[in-house]
Amino acid sequence: MQIQNFDQFAMELNEFEKLAAAAVEELPQNIKDALKNVAIVVEDGPAKRNLLGLYEGIPENQWGKSDAIRLPDKITIFKSLIEEEARTPEEIKELVRVVVWHEIAHHFGFDEPQTRRLERRWRARKP
Repeated sequence: MQIQNFDQFAMELNEFEKLAAAAVEELPQNIKDALKNVAIVVEDGPAKRNLLGLYEGIPENQWGKSDAIRLPDKITIFKSLIEEEARTPEEIKELVRVVVWHEIAHHFGFDEPQTRRLERRWRARKP
């Protein structure tokens, strides 16, 4: 039995960052217009091996008037784990899109079950 080496799909960090930026650009305009005070970064991988992305911050629907000055929320996309999960370069691109979308949903206040339901609907509509 031959084991495929998935490292063949590993890409340079700047290429991966471009995929994440493209995923944000592909969002509907109303979502992009509402996306405020959030930084999206790419890191190699988390301590927990099952995370492809992570949202850290205060969801937009929980902001209060006293939160006028605060640090940006952070969305981290984990490069190495997405590359391990994907089987082709096209799957890497699609997985980045899905993970960016998923974590942005958390930024807007959707919990995990709500985000999963939205994700299923989004994938069903995708051409």
